Amino acid sequence: MDSAEYERKIAARFATFDQDGSGYIDREDFSTAARAVLTEFATAARSDKGQAVFNGAEAFWQGMAGIADVDGDQRVSREEFVTGAAKRLRDNPQRFAEIARPFLAAVIAVADEDGRGTTPEGAARVLRVLGTRPELARQVAEALDADGDGRITEDEILAAFAAYCGVEAPDA
Repeated sequence: MDSAEYERKIAARFATFDQDGSGYIDREDFSTAARAVLTEFATAARSDKGQAVFNGAEAFWQGMAGIADVDGDQRVSREEFVTGAAKRLRDNPQRFAEIARPFLAAVIAVADEDGRGTTPEGAARVLRVLGTRPELARQVAEALDADGDGRITEDEILAAFAAYCGVEAPDA
């Protein structure tokens, strides 16, 4: 992968987290993502599932800040993301997936509308409200169902998230 391709991928990862487009990733971006998911699935914020999503979002933010907020200003700039988080993602994408686990598990539970596991349709809804283009959301959601059983497990989501975040550096 050349430097231009790498930069494009890292910029896309940054934009995914920067929910409000402020140019920084901060706690509010994670709260915005949590609210969007809960609204999409008509889940009350004060319900057990709603609280799990907000608690997971906070844990995810704390993990992200711990990895990338070098100057301690409680926000992650694009530069901090590229130089801090992206390097750590390459070095250990599974670690990054682990800091996301509480949020991802809670979102999976909200998207599991029939108690039998999240479907590709539920995953596509989540992806759309988190900013994925609708035409791409369905394609990605179907690919998440790695074993083709019509349900997406936490392990499938974590593996896909680690792969998405674990961008190889140019000439790696």
